[in-house]
Amino acid sequence: MRVLVALGGNALMKRGEKPDADTQRANVAVALKTLSKVAERHELIITHGNGPQVGVLALESTSDPNLTKPYPFDTLVAETQGMIGYWMLQALQNALPGRQVISIISQTLVSAVDPAFDDPTKFVGEVYDEEEARKLAEEYGWTIKPDGQYWRRVVPSPKPQRVVETRLIRKLVRDGVTVVCAGGGGIPVIRDENGRLSGVEAVIDKDLTGSLLAESLECDAFLILTDVPRVMRDFGTPRQSEISHTTPHELRSIDFPAGSMGPKVEAVCRFVETTGDMAAIGKLDEAMSILEGTAGTIITPNATWPLSSTL
Repeated sequence: MRVLVALGGNALMKRGEKPDADTQRANVAVALKTLSKVAERHELIITHGNGPQVGVLALESTSDPNLTKPYPFDTLVAETQGMIGYWMLQALQNALPGRQVISIISQTLVSAVDPAFDDPTKFVGEVYDEEEARKLAEEYGWTIKPDGQYWRRVVPSPKPQRVVETRLIRKLVRDGVTVVCAGGGGIPVIRDENGRLSGVEAVIDKDLTGSLLAESLECDAFLILTDVPRVMRDFGTPRQSEISHTTPHELRSIDFPAGSMGPKVEAVCRFVETTGDMAAIGKLDEAMSILEGTAGTIITPNATWPLSSTL
């Protein structure tokens, strides 16, 4: 099968961890060792989140007295793509000796008039208690929102329209290359009336970009791997229960938080509705079990997986 995996930012830096390079590299090595097992059996494309990392760089840039103004977010996304892509590239090469692996800088086209620019929702950076978050928001002019029991900075997150490098990625995959791309949802760019690209201040949701890219690359499966084993119905209530096999229609009938599980559910539903293929949300270390149909929340048109012809 051709499989696209979208790795959550928590796979790289767990909540409460310091954003040290050594910690993140160790987490990446564990994550990619797991995904190397997928790559041994299937064509694999990997995208990844960058919320914690881009927030760290943004804070450093904002507080740097040598800068006239902070680096724009499109540049910061490019920085995180290079940094995380390097860690992933090296981890994959070590886990899959002899295999061709590449990490590429990727741009994602968005609309300049997307309403998301007026309503920031994308979490970036570290988590804070409410008092500290409000102090930082006042000091740096941030928009902040609650993220579970913590508070975080939020920035605009316009909808992805196309990964600019899609044709190149498709060619690489067809040539047997394992590709890391579209990190952080891709560098957000717009196209002017002359067809020229330029960056914009935003961070695109990596799951929505992953869904779009998986469709464009004609993937057989789209996995969102994070730190939760399954999507929960009635989460946080006495009635909460795990969802194992489901359909887009059923998932869309449930109200999920816009800042966390909501975009993931929207991404998998879009992919399944458009392609008729399989998508799933689950834990990183259960990737192979998810493809085999024994773990995660699996979404298909008829809630049936695996099909006899796929594995």
